[in-house]
Formats: sequence, C-alpha cells, structure tokens
Amino acid sequence: MSVKLRLARVGRKKKPFYRIVAADSRSARDGRFIEMLASYSPIMDPEILSIHEDRIFHWLDNGAIMSERVRSILKREGVLERWRQTKRPEAEAEWPVSEAPEETVAEKISSLPEEVESEPEEDASEA
Repeated sequence: MSVKLRLARVGRKKKPFYRIVAADSRSARDGRFIEMLASYSPIMDPEILSIHEDRIFHWLDNGAIMSERVRSILKREGVLERWRQTKRPEAEAEWPVSEAPEETVAEKISSLPEEVESEPEEDASEA
C-alpha cells in the first residue's frame, strides 16, 4: 500500500475548503483517508492553515509521497525545511566533516613529485 499526502476537498459549492490527508494512493480524492494532517482554506484572506507537523513528519519518515500542491503548501509554510533540519543531525553524525582546511589547487600541484626524465628500460630477455 502506497501512502500519499494530498488534498481532500470539503466545503460547499464555490467555497472550497481542503484537508491535507494521508491516504492510500488508490482511494478517491474525497474518499477514505488514513489520517487528517492539516486544514487549508484558500478563499480566506490571508489563507487559513492549521498543520499537525509531528504527524506530517511521521508520514514523511515512513515514506509517504506528497502531491505537488501539498509539497508547495508545506514548502511555503516552512514545514519541509524543518523536516530536513531534523534529518541533518543524523546525516552529519554518519558523515563527519573534516575540520582541516582543504588544500588549494596550487598547493596540491606543488606537492606532487617532479617528473624524472628517464629512458625506458630494455628487457634483457629480448636481447
């Protein structure tokens, strides 16, 4: 079963109101869902958005796929950036960064051994 984070439309005609839900990818747009994660009202000025970040993080950690619209909403609200920041400490712990400064290209070239011009040695077996 593939889980998607997507919008489910509720509200009446010409007054849309959306929920960001975790749903099976095979279910209908407004059909059955696993969990409601946020609500979104695009008509209000400013747009009203209430988000349960911890549950969104849970579903993203478990491999849920976001729709394009949900991705843009979460990105605009900064949720995706906060989710990535929770992942970075683990990545930094696995791959420690060397604190030594990197050598410049000129230093690398100067540290190379000088080429020695020599004649190729002839094999004694050929003679």
